Amino acid sequence: MPDATSAASADRLRILEERTRYQPGEVETRQFDRWQDSGIFHPEDDGTPTENYSIVIPPPNVTGALHMGHALNGSIQDCLIRMRRMQGRRAKWVLGTDHAGIATQAQVEKLLATEGTDRHALGRDAFEQRVWQWREQYGATIIDQFKRLGASCDYGEEHFTMDEQYARAVVKVFVALYEKGLIYRDNYMVNWDPGIGSAISDLEVEDKEVEGALYDIKYPLEAGGELTIATTRPETMLADTAIAVNPGDERYTKLVGTFAILPIVGRRLPIIADNHVDPEFGTGALKITPGHDPNDFEIGRKHGLEELTVIGFDGRMTADAGEFAGMKVLDAREAVVERLRTEGALGEVTPHTHVVPHSHRSGERIEPLVSLQWFCDMKQLAQPAIDVVENGKVRFVPERWGRVYLNWMNEIRPWCVSRQLWWGHRLPVWYRGGDGTPGSEEVFVGEAAPEGEGWTRDEDVLDTWFSSALWPFATMGWPDQTPQLKAYYPTNVLSTARDIIFLWVARMIMMGLEFVGEIPFDDVYIHSVIQAPDGRRMSKSLGTGIDPIEQIDEYGADATRFGLLAMSSAQDVRYSVEKVKQGSDLANKLWNASRLILLKVADVPAAPTPRTAEDRWVLSRLQRAIAETTERIDAYDFSHAALGLYEFFYNEVCDWYLELVKPRLYEEGANQDVSANLLFVLEQTLALLHPLMPYVTEEIWSLLPGDAGARADLLAASAFPTVDKSLVDSDAENDVNRLIEAITSLRRYRDELGVAPKVTLRGRLVAEGYDDGLIEQLQRLARVELVADDAASVGSLAIPGGALEMLPSDGFDPAAADAKKAVRADELREEIARVEKKLANEQFVAKAPEAVVQSERDKLARFRDELESLG
Repeated sequence: MPDATSAASADRLRILEERTRYQPGEVETRQFDRWQDSGIFHPEDDGTPTENYSIVIPPPNVTGALHMGHALNGSIQDCLIRMRRMQGRRAKWVLGTDHAGIATQAQVEKLLATEGTDRHALGRDAFEQRVWQWREQYGATIIDQFKRLGASCDYGEEHFTMDEQYARAVVKVFVALYEKGLIYRDNYMVNWDPGIGSAISDLEVEDKEVEGALYDIKYPLEAGGELTIATTRPETMLADTAIAVNPGDERYTKLVGTFAILPIVGRRLPIIADNHVDPEFGTGALKITPGHDPNDFEIGRKHGLEELTVIGFDGRMTADAGEFAGMKVLDAREAVVERLRTEGALGEVTPHTHVVPHSHRSGERIEPLVSLQWFCDMKQLAQPAIDVVENGKVRFVPERWGRVYLNWMNEIRPWCVSRQLWWGHRLPVWYRGGDGTPGSEEVFVGEAAPEGEGWTRDEDVLDTWFSSALWPFATMGWPDQTPQLKAYYPTNVLSTARDIIFLWVARMIMMGLEFVGEIPFDDVYIHSVIQAPDGRRMSKSLGTGIDPIEQIDEYGADATRFGLLAMSSAQDVRYSVEKVKQGSDLANKLWNASRLILLKVADVPAAPTPRTAEDRWVLSRLQRAIAETTERIDAYDFSHAALGLYEFFYNEVCDWYLELVKPRLYEEGANQDVSANLLFVLEQTLALLHPLMPYVTEEIWSLLPGDAGARADLLAASAFPTVDKSLVDSDAENDVNRLIEAITSLRRYRDELGVAPKVTLRGRLVAEGYDDGLIEQLQRLARVELVADDAASVGSLAIPGGALEMLPSDGFDPAAADAKKAVRADELREEIARVEKKLANEQFVAKAPEAVVQSERDKLARFRDELESLG
């Protein structure tokens, strides 16, 4: 009976013979289960951060599904984690999701609306229970999609920003900042989002250009005459409390200290001087509305002006708006303008394009409103976070994003941290007593509810980004000094998008320094934004979104990962399905080449066994590939890492080395040396490619010969290749590169002259640097017979080291070939002239898409190279 090893070996060969094509769908789930079951994603909490390697995933919203940004960043982080794991470090990729207060509450409220109810009808406790139920039902979607991608996160410790332990950390931070005097309550101007009924931070506001109008309003002067003031928001004039002019504007110097009369309302308005006023805008006089404009609010505080409010939190005019109360803002605008016109107080109305703040959350126009909110003073927290970037302790890649970070940090403003929502971390704040007006109560802030009667907890929750700022250390058990925190904090790198540098990255650095006393990560890698193929942003609403899961279904996870990494850049990039197809081609080439090798090699252990120049060449090229790949991934240059490995395996290993050694490989009983060499190159290449393309490499690895008939160990847990300097052989590289160029030149020569494939040309080698082995390969792969014949040549071909003089050959007519060359040369000259004319057209170069222009330039280079080769 055959032993177990023989049976396993037979099974391995049977699988290789039967699976003629690589099928990602059949492989991916099986291999992912092997990884997860092995425990390699969940390292022990041992060692120090210097010995270990860790990354915290930017926690996707619990409401989310995998989009192309997630897929790119997931591929980047997994490439880093897998490589470090293979380099022998405990590699931990912290996984979890964010509770996403606004987005999640909106989803559940939509669900309630379909049931004919709302959160107010349910009550707060019942509503929170519904959100938890919703999270249980839908929250795992994006985690499962990360698994489809092949992400080797620590799934055994999935975190959520509303978990009990995490919530304890959030409360502790809030209380500590309050006790330090950095968190405070104040009536202040906030960005009010009427769409969600909550204040939002400055960073959640996006400016949009809108087509509006500039309205000239005539303000009667108490001493006689009138003052014309231009405004884009006439409805807010009802809350004017002053008129301001620039102190250097001589037109209005005499009016400072006098009063004007507010049209419609009749209120006396003091005329004040303030350097903020731009004398060149409008008439140079500015109506001051402290309750509805951020700049006016600051001027009002400086001059002690009353803060009146005529627009409410519901987006409608308040009772203080008098006859306009209850109207929507835009309706009130029309009514106010009509009333001004009736009173004769309306001057010129001119079209005006201006920037208006809108909510990134709801899309609605922001209403700047004065509200009693909780704020965090960021100045004291910011300085240490500025220092660590300036002194290089935290490094941004690309470097320019560090400058962007510093510019914002040096101008940082107070952060409004309270939100008028029900889903989120409720403020650890209680009130009692007071006269009924906000701010008059006794306030208690603490980690537990206060003792005594009459206390009521604040209804507001914290900004989602407040809890997210604690992510690197709260996920590791802080405020407890856990073994995990000691082993993996600070983390090594944060890979993220530029749009959350301020919302998240800066705040993590500030909170890490404040509460752990250490930076949260060494490097911040800002990855590119993947745009739609036409250059627009990817968006479902625009119809430009591309679902990465659909790409995985069609091409496989490895191809999708390879494509995303290959197209990544320091700049924003357009999505290229061609790069994904290139990844698919590479996966198939890996499979097919591996089948060829594994079905033909002798039963020998993998080892570098150079016997010929091509053996020494491929081993040396492998060392270059190892060095370049390691260096590129270390430098976050994923595109060149991916494309460099593609070039090495596809071109050097498959197109050349396999072709060069095929006769030896097929020589049964005498192929031990080449078998050992091929197996070694294949093993090393699979390990190099594994961080980028884990599934296909793991599958092939499992089919390599091993002690038990097949490899039982996981490639994911095997060693990443390191350079063996003894295998670097520059002479062999030069020799074989010379051979390759000669073969390529001769093949091109045959194609250009229309020589039939079966015809063997005759030639005389007049060149240096070709030993007997190289000459034998040149003759076989270029289908040429090299002879020492004194016959007159019928042509000459330049090759490295000299020339190849062509001799008369059966089946080859030199005269006809020359005529064909002449025709092709004329065609090429015409094409070159056409493309040169096109590229000389400045209008074409300026207006055509960059890819089209580059395609024409590439075409011109190809035509010129071909013409030169014709001689």
